[in-house]
Amino acid sequence: MIVYKAVRYKNFFATGNQFTEINLNQNKTTLIVGDNGAGKSTVLEAISYAMYGRPMRSVTKPLMINSINNKNMLVELEFSVGQKNYMIRRGMKPNVFEIFIDGNLINQDSASKDYQEVLETQILKRNHKSFCQIDVLSMANYTPFMKLTAAGRREVIEDLLDIEIFSLMNTLLKDKITTNKEDYADADYQIKLIDNNIVQHQQHIIEMNLNHQETIDAKLAQIAAYNTEVSRMDSRIQEVFNEIQTFTEQTKTSATVRKKLSSKISTRKTITDKTEYVKKDIAFYETNTSCPTCKQEIDESFKVGEINKKQELLEEAEKTVLKLESSILTLKEEMAAFEVLNEQISDLNKEASELTIKISTNQRFMSSIQAEIKSLEAKITEAHTDNIIFKDLTEQLTKANERKETLTKEREVLSMAGQLLKDGGIKSKIIKQYVPVMNQLINRYLAEMDFLVQFELDETFKETIKSRFRDEFSYDSFSQGEKLRIDIALLFAWRAIAKMKNSSATNLLFMDEILDSSLDAGGVDEFLKIIRKLADDTNVFIISHRGDQMVDKFEHTIKFQKVKNFSRIAA
Repeated sequence: MIVYKAVRYKNFFATGNQFTEINLNQNKTTLIVGDNGAGKSTVLEAISYAMYGRPMRSVTKPLMINSINNKNMLVELEFSVGQKNYMIRRGMKPNVFEIFIDGNLINQDSASKDYQEVLETQILKRNHKSFCQIDVLSMANYTPFMKLTAAGRREVIEDLLDIEIFSLMNTLLKDKITTNKEDYADADYQIKLIDNNIVQHQQHIIEMNLNHQETIDAKLAQIAAYNTEVSRMDSRIQEVFNEIQTFTEQTKTSATVRKKLSSKISTRKTITDKTEYVKKDIAFYETNTSCPTCKQEIDESFKVGEINKKQELLEEAEKTVLKLESSILTLKEEMAAFEVLNEQISDLNKEASELTIKISTNQRFMSSIQAEIKSLEAKITEAHTDNIIFKDLTEQLTKANERKETLTKEREVLSMAGQLLKDGGIKSKIIKQYVPVMNQLINRYLAEMDFLVQFELDETFKETIKSRFRDEFSYDSFSQGEKLRIDIALLFAWRAIAKMKNSSATNLLFMDEILDSSLDAGGVDEFLKIIRKLADDTNVFIISHRGDQMVDKFEHTIKFQKVKNFSRIAA
């Protein structure tokens, strides 16, 4: 059972920077009064915000901070569950969310959402919707149980009967079913994959058993043929190099011969040029009788003497040219022989180059064939390990089949668990046991409020309401006052069930403006009678505008007032 002890708050809605504190466990009945906007309902809003991070009203979080101070909003709620004392501190500007157990702060490593989940599932064991149906009846922002959807009604009852754990289990079960389905598909895929590997390996074994040695021998013969050809070409290259060396030796004197040839040709040209001058001189003496320069007569005997001298020189020159022509011809023949040798050397170099390329090509072919031989030899070696690999694949297949069989059994178990955890399973049986008790309690509280109808909920929480004359009605058929009586009866019934289960039971019961709305005077009196009959461990807080009419009917009264735009408790 949750026993709420105190709530204090500051800078929350209209409250100022000083804590407003309310003792929640001091009086059995407390009346909270005040003018509109004085802050009567802020007590309830603070409790809701402390526990669930949200107020009762539909307002955004920033609007909960006092608009004048606009900072340091803080709410603290003290309560106990069993022997443990708790305090929740929650606020904004700065953001605060702390949970203390017996004065010690709970680890805050997790995210705020996870921290809230710990609070609701492990400590409060109830959500905000259940809080609004069991601890609170507010006319402002309250959705009556009868206005909830079928899913909403079921959620409240499951929380009340502490069977929402089955819904959680069902959610977890769905995750497990999904995981099982994925694992099963994976196991099935692995089996097919291993089967395929075994077939391929068997084919591989057959290929390995072929006579690779014959192929290797044929390739070795190819290599031998290439080696023979390479040896022959190596020998020929050596011969070529020897010939080149011989021819090169023979051409060593070519430069000297070329120089002699050039010299003799030059000499011949020089002599030939001189003979032309001599011929011109002879022609001059033969055709001229006087000197054209000095105009003197040339002596005939002198002329004959000069012509004879020039003739002798010309004859001597012609003899020398003849000798030079003979030498030049001989030297040209020698140079022609050198040209032939050079052409032979060039042809031999070309042959040597071609042979070298062929040798390189043959060597690449041999390397490629050698690699093929190694590959074949490796396959022969692999054949010896095939049995080990095949055995390993067989073991993998056995394990995969065992895993699939285990997953199949697990799937059957999960399917059975799914049937049990569905709404028509275990939860339905538990609800079926409590439905008669719920109906009995509801009708008892309706009778105590002098509302004589027969109210029944079925296992889907759909109502059937009959009058004393057995006419059937629905919830919407009644007036606002009659609906409120039904709402109150349901609230008290849920609290009684919670106390039986000791799951969602609390000492706190808040009624916000219930007595100010649709209840007539008789309904109010009957309502107050029910409150007085509640157990001593229940603390009832009634928020009302009609405080002056009911002060004497409550053990304690708290009056709120607004002073300088700040809400506070009147002295």
